[in-house]
Amino acid sequence: AAYNDVLDVPCKHCGITYQILANRQDVHDWLSGSGYIQDVLAYLSPAERELLISGTCDNCWNQMFPEVDEEEE
Repeated sequence: AAYNDVLDVPCKHCGITYQILANRQDVHDWLSGSGYIQDVLAYLSPAERELLISGTCDNCWNQMFPEVDEEEE
């Protein structure tokens, strides 16, 4: 499948618009409930899928949910 559809997806938090390359039918399948995003859009990174799901870019996600260093606890 060709991933030649460009999706302009703005982050709801910082306002930066990211471009995601995906197959239009795959996006349709996910939006229509025909498949889980991690299955039909498995070729996208977890950060790209999160942006589609929640409208949150990776930078904002990491600021909201910083990784906890287990050794510091």
